[in-house]
Amino acid sequence: MSKKQKSILTDASLKFLKKYLNNPSPTGFEKEGQKLWLEYLKPYIDTQIIDPYGSAIGVINPDAPFKVVIEAHADEISWFVNYISPEGLIYVIRNGGSDQQIAPSKRVNIHTKKGIVKGVFGWPAIHTRQRSADGKEVQPKVDNLFIDCGARNKQEVEDLGIHVGNVITFDDNFEELNYDYYICRAMDNRIGGFMIAEVARLLKEKGKTLPFGLYIVNAVQEEVGLRGAEMVAKRIKPNIAIITDVTHDSTTPMINKNVEGEIKCGAGPSITYGPAVHNILRDLIIEVAEKEEIPFQRHAVSRSTGTDTDAFAYSNDGTPSALISLPLRYMHTTVEMIKKDDIENTIQLIYHTLLNITPKINLNYL
Repeated sequence: MSKKQKSILTDASLKFLKKYLNNPSPTGFEKEGQKLWLEYLKPYIDTQIIDPYGSAIGVINPDAPFKVVIEAHADEISWFVNYISPEGLIYVIRNGGSDQQIAPSKRVNIHTKKGIVKGVFGWPAIHTRQRSADGKEVQPKVDNLFIDCGARNKQEVEDLGIHVGNVITFDDNFEELNYDYYICRAMDNRIGGFMIAEVARLLKEKGKTLPFGLYIVNAVQEEVGLRGAEMVAKRIKPNIAIITDVTHDSTTPMINKNVEGEIKCGAGPSITYGPAVHNILRDLIIEVAEKEEIPFQRHAVSRSTGTDTDAFAYSNDGTPSALISLPLRYMHTTVEMIKKDDIENTIQLIYHTLLNITPKINLNYL
């Protein structure tokens, strides 16, 4: 945490965080999570916008001509029911970047019109698994993963309200770990939605008046190609966009630092260098971090950031955009892990950056 700042997360903040993370928000089905988010955000904004696909936007100073976006994405990776066998087993396809390696033996929630149906990703015991022709043990693949919901045949599956197209999420919720770590599925990037909501709360509670319109954006469908951000960027046409997402803690095993750089939990938010990142805006963020004594890390990307930053940066006539990322361990698993201090420092960095932006900011390269 910044040397100048005490903890900014209130009991109400943490209560919302747990409720928000525990609520499923699979890509394309973010509706209930967006309702929770807007309900929490409502006291801190002047108005709200919900686009046709469900991206939620809280607005402060909606009549101001100069527009600044702070953004996260609301969706989590998941699965779709793709085929139901005569024996009552459910085969799946990905919805986003779901990892087949972690699926075997995981408990799942199948979302139906009748409500949640419980199931498990079945997997044979180690001493019974078949081997391939060359003697290698069969590995989990999307085409051999299946879900068992206890049904004996296809009809019993359908009687539960399950059909092709139902979305499936893992049944793993928020927990506090040792040394101020939090774990949950879908920290990527619902923690971002929490952080930008906290920025709005701080602005309101500290009585700050901004000289521009602030658009707090929780976009849908990032996990399938930044689609929600594309729509929002065209709708709002912001002058500046500051995106928050998660990034890999590369100090964990089996991550190549030569490729990913060195980022670690507990060392503060990561500020990105790359073609989509506007150099002047990024340098302003770094100056703010140094002035406010907020710890931060630097991260370089060779081409795209792989985040909603790209959608905003290359929208309209080009939008000056920057990326502030939260270090995270074990991305796209059910035990995504973040450190409390990093959350608070990211919130502080976005908050203080906004206080240093005016409509007269010069973002011209030449």
